Amino acid sequence: MLVVTLASLFAGFIDSVVGGGGLVLVPALFATFPAAHPATLLGSNKGASFWGTGFATWRYSRQVQLEWRSLGPAAVVAFVSSMTGAWMVTVISPQFLRQLLPFVLVAVLAYTLARKDLGRHHVPRFAGRHQQLLVCGIGALMGWYDGFFGPGTGSFLVFLFVRLLGYDFLRATASSKVLNLASNGSALLLFVIKGHVWWHYVVIMAVANVAGSFLGTRMALRHGVGFVRGVFLLVVFALVLKTSFDAYVR
Repeated sequence: MLVVTLASLFAGFIDSVVGGGGLVLVPALFATFPAAHPATLLGSNKGASFWGTGFATWRYSRQVQLEWRSLGPAAVVAFVSSMTGAWMVTVISPQFLRQLLPFVLVAVLAYTLARKDLGRHHVPRFAGRHQQLLVCGIGALMGWYDGFFGPGTGSFLVFLFVRLLGYDFLRATASSKVLNLASNGSALLLFVIKGHVWWHYVVIMAVANVAGSFLGTRMALRHGVGFVRGVFLLVVFALVLKTSFDAYVR
């Protein structure tokens, strides 16, 4: 309980800033309970992270101006798309994504490092209907990815908001939480229906995840874009190492 609670605390902190909390909590769960069914561990991870993401969404919404006219419909799209992805993983192997993912992450990392000004200024490229359609497209794609495979969903969402929409890293993180909450909620609902959630662990992990989320959102709001960009680069680098190991070493 102590190990997974501390892992959930740290995961909530990381996830609230740039996403990628699963990079911490999922390995901790698998290492602590090696004989458990993988679906139960993944369901318990979602059960904890959902509340941390929900808290981060609420906290950012109070401090950062969000485009709810675009994010609202996109959240619905992400919810449905995530459920579709979760169903597809039962009939199609995600192995091709497992092997492709490290290269995509390296490209994201290299691009962000090369563009020193990327995400430092909030200069939206679209408005109205165009922005709504593009955000819904992002919700559909990343909702499906989250349900089908999952690693790095939050970080990909942040990158897409920065690169495609012209958001700064802080507003991109705040916006990504809305879509991430929807896709997490969809996956959690499926795990609950299937009975793959350890509620006696999830309750404590959820409290820890919210506490980590509180610390993460506080630091992100206090230190701003530069801090979020720095954490983003660290998380993506860690994801490159983790996904490369999973795909080509393990």
